[in-house]
Amino acid sequence: MAQSADSTTRSRPQPELKRVMGPGLLLLFIVGDILGTGVYALTGNIAGEIGGAAWAPILVAFVVATITAFSYLELVTKYPGASGAALYTHKAFGIHFVTFLVTFAVLSSGLTSASTAASAVASNFARGFGLEVNTTTITVIAVSFIAILGVINVRGVTEGLVFNVVLTSIELTGLLIVILVGFWASFQGRADFSQTMIFETSEDKGIFLALTAVTSLAFFSFVGFEDSVNMVEETKNPSRDFPRVMLFGLGLTGMVYILVSIFTVAVVPIGVLGESTTPLLDMVRIGAPNIPIDTIYPFLTIFAVANTALINMLMASRLLYGMARQGVLPNFLGHVLHGRRTPWTAIVFTTLLAMGLIIVINNILGSGTASALGGTTALLLLGVFTVVNIAAIILRKDHSPTHDYFHAPRALPYLGAITCAYLVGPWAQDLIEYQIAVVLLLIGLGLWILNFLYDRLFLGRKVRFEDPEALARMEDEPADQDPHRGP
Repeated sequence: MAQSADSTTRSRPQPELKRVMGPGLLLLFIVGDILGTGVYALTGNIAGEIGGAAWAPILVAFVVATITAFSYLELVTKYPGASGAALYTHKAFGIHFVTFLVTFAVLSSGLTSASTAASAVASNFARGFGLEVNTTTITVIAVSFIAILGVINVRGVTEGLVFNVVLTSIELTGLLIVILVGFWASFQGRADFSQTMIFETSEDKGIFLALTAVTSLAFFSFVGFEDSVNMVEETKNPSRDFPRVMLFGLGLTGMVYILVSIFTVAVVPIGVLGESTTPLLDMVRIGAPNIPIDTIYPFLTIFAVANTALINMLMASRLLYGMARQGVLPNFLGHVLHGRRTPWTAIVFTTLLAMGLIIVINNILGSGTASALGGTTALLLLGVFTVVNIAAIILRKDHSPTHDYFHAPRALPYLGAITCAYLVGPWAQDLIEYQIAVVLLLIGLGLWILNFLYDRLFLGRKVRFEDPEALARMEDEPADQDPHRGP
């Protein structure tokens, strides 16, 4: 039975994804993903935890993210497969269970980020157009927004990337307005840069522990660069483009973040900033009170947050597609729409999951838990980054790839593993984030068990993870040469 199903699959090979991303689109994808929800809402939280020196944890988080990015660059150019961190994990450790948990952690972070962003879009949309702001309204708008993103995603990566170009341009415009207002306020004498050197810690923490905790919070602003590796099969020349584009994109976003944090703290009183849910809007209002920029700024925020949701949904669908092609997830998630050449089943599946997550967050868990999920996202990704750095160290012994690939400086993966593991510790995280992470990983464990039993009992195959090159060779072989591969 399994052999017959396998023969059918072999006779109808799935087409490759469409390679449409050159350096420009890849840069906008990375910049748009990093400059997402975090920068528009996180500056006030950071200032509330560390005082006026909000730029310090952002700078440290930028350094930690850049170190890990070097490991990603070596691995994505060495193993250009769409499943990203999960691919590297399995190549290094060869344990299907660990691979599945890494996959689930990355998937959870993407869907949580997209769902939270969609709810933020819905809230701003309702307020901007004078609609009644209640749970039902927010849920309906957010679910509808995710559905629209699903349609864009199914139509093709080109449409999704064009939408990303528009949203990233608007997103950058909003941040450039903040920087320009900062310069304007400085010339007008409304900025007090002495505030940027004030360290004020809460709960009687020392400066080092306070900086550690806030660095973990600030790190959430830099996650996003890792999403791009899941788009590698749609990149025209990944070995050439990824290193220069990712490093340039991280440098650009780091500079923007630091400038925004410095000007915001210099213009807005720290006490006001720490309590604000719209810190950048407050900065624009105070810094340029005679210029009516604040009337359009809320709508810029809507587009900026929408971009986060779009990119995370693109990433999540490509991640599921890549893992299905490797045999770790059910084969139906690897089906590609022949006309559009998009992973349509993975897109539908992730869209439905995101919709369900929105309904649960808005109607059952409440907004406070939604905020905690953002911290849990950072916690999960720091754990994944620790594993990826270790994988980069182990895989340096693998000399099988014959193509040219990027080589990270020898010491950086070790430094990346140490710094990311340190930021996972209880001194850098809140208890609620550990609790939510445990629940999510237990859900992942349940799904892994179900997938394992399905493969063994119904398909009669041994679950395994295959390299993209090996998968391509197997699809060219006669079906009777591989009777154990499932559909």
